[in-house]
Amino acid sequence: MIVDFSTFILFVSIFVSSANAKATLSISPKNLNRSGDSVVIKWSHVDSPSDLDWLGIYSPPDSPHDHFIGYKFLNASPTWQSGSGAISLPLTNLRSNYTFRIFRWTQSEINPKHKDHDQNPLPGTKHLLAESEQVGFGSAGAGTPEQIHLAFEDKVNRMQVTFVAGDGEERFVRYGEGEDALANSAAARGIRYEREHMCNAPANSTIGWRDPGWIFHTVMKNLNGGVRYFYQGWSDIHSFIARDIYSEETIAFMFGDMGCATPYNTFIRTQDESISTVKWILRDIEALGDKPALVSHIGDISYARGYSWVWDEFFAQIEPIASRVPYHVCIGNHEYDFPTQPWKPDWGTYGNDGGGECGVPYSLKFNMPGNSSEPTGTKAPPTRNLYYSYDMGSVHFLYISTETNFLKGGSQHEFIKRDLESVNREKTPFVVVQGHRPMYTTSNEVRDAMIRQKMVEHLEPLFVENNVTLALWGHVHRYERFCPISNNTCGKQWRGSPVHLVIGMGGQDWQPIWQPRPNHPGLPIFPQPEQSMYRTGEFGYTRLVANKEKLTVSFVGNHDGEVHDTVEMLASGEVISGSKEDSVKTVPVSATLVGKPESNVLWYVKGAGLMIMGVLLGFVIGFFTRGKKGSASDNRWIPVKNEET
Repeated sequence: MIVDFSTFILFVSIFVSSANAKATLSISPKNLNRSGDSVVIKWSHVDSPSDLDWLGIYSPPDSPHDHFIGYKFLNASPTWQSGSGAISLPLTNLRSNYTFRIFRWTQSEINPKHKDHDQNPLPGTKHLLAESEQVGFGSAGAGTPEQIHLAFEDKVNRMQVTFVAGDGEERFVRYGEGEDALANSAAARGIRYEREHMCNAPANSTIGWRDPGWIFHTVMKNLNGGVRYFYQGWSDIHSFIARDIYSEETIAFMFGDMGCATPYNTFIRTQDESISTVKWILRDIEALGDKPALVSHIGDISYARGYSWVWDEFFAQIEPIASRVPYHVCIGNHEYDFPTQPWKPDWGTYGNDGGGECGVPYSLKFNMPGNSSEPTGTKAPPTRNLYYSYDMGSVHFLYISTETNFLKGGSQHEFIKRDLESVNREKTPFVVVQGHRPMYTTSNEVRDAMIRQKMVEHLEPLFVENNVTLALWGHVHRYERFCPISNNTCGKQWRGSPVHLVIGMGGQDWQPIWQPRPNHPGLPIFPQPEQSMYRTGEFGYTRLVANKEKLTVSFVGNHDGEVHDTVEMLASGEVISGSKEDSVKTVPVSATLVGKPESNVLWYVKGAGLMIMGVLLGFVIGFFTRGKKGSASDNRWIPVKNEET
């Protein structure tokens, strides 16, 4: 074949043009309706692709290269080695547009000093290959209300609703007993906090700070107990069941330390297990039909730790449940602790776990009953939602703060004393106390030993004297159930010896080892003290169901959504443990829902009768569970398998 000179030149120019083509980046669609909608990000002509090439996610779109909110490596696409690929990414409305950028990063440019929370190197931004157009959220854009969540109010016939929008214009929530009968209206006015209110980095840094939007709060009043109400202040209509003052039934879903998941890597560790926790709780709520319920999240809420957009991701994730049932919280170290916090005793381990937030997002984004607050000693507004209580059905719920002064003589101690002494046990025979750091745990959390000692000294006498039924704690990312206990000694009933549960297994995946043998601390053998009736490293949540005769708590595991431990507390004071010897059963969730005929059956898992030794001391998550053989009076130690294996 003979090719003339002009054809040859054209062929060469096409080849050279193709070889030197710049990388391109495109997005579709360019307008999203609400949080959770996905954008497809496509790229092509990435020359000599490397597994370190990465996609940066930016909001606002004019953020500097190193101020991304997250990133994904291009090798997440199966076709990345061809120089082309695509990633589908669900986005959360941050009240500002997004843009995306592709960077080349090489092994020689890895900076060992530039790391994320898990000590992994953060990607470099020296070589920009391509940048996309912007993507935003609909015609309403930043003004669209989202992050809807409910909470009880001091008055039983009311329900609070909180949401976030991009502007401070007054909004109205309409509500009523039918979707087409929203005859009532409640005005919602916005508040906000600023970067100057943050205490230190990263919360007040240019990397961690993002505009939090306007936080709106209002109250729906004059509600009829036990009735389903519909409400709307945005495009979608939501509904809830109003609290019934005459009902004896109580249903609650309870956990701590959940956090949230993000569809990208970021500066801090996020909690993938939180997806399952929310999924199973949503299943349970839907199964209840027209029965009222609540959620209780006892500290370490979003794990934002100063990276403000993580709060947005958290509220977007919980909205499917928090818009249906009240979502109650208490403060944890990762919402609050900062170097100059007003109460910081020498014996405490209160550091900088809040990432410079000093309780501000927690205080404004939630609105719990009561009016407890403490000054921060900084430009920040007072810290709120510290301690409060309410009744639901046959249970009196009390929330306390382990991050602020709980000692005798302080305002919180006086509140707890007054509250417990004033409970009407005819109306609410059961009392449940909740706080973040545990009073009892058999995990190897030696740093908090003095805090636990002070809690036993100052708080436990109030619990014992006022016959608290159940104490729930987080902070340790495990599930553990204790016998009825007082002064580290098992009692015969919960009257005078509350049952303690650690329920910090909601999602955060860092887990300490159990306490090793005192005389051989370096060997991976973890004896289970007699006070610990059941403990596991599995993620999940607890379900509380009560009437005037009985309160039942069940632990639901995330790996299968089934019940793996149960304990019953009778109004008489008797405690019936659900872990029994020589049995290997779990029960379907449906069998423990209120109203089911099987709900009176005790279910349990196998006791640990064999001496099984763990072989690893790492922090890998395991699903081995161990219930207690025999009664607490046996006065013996039972070795169990290391949960981290």
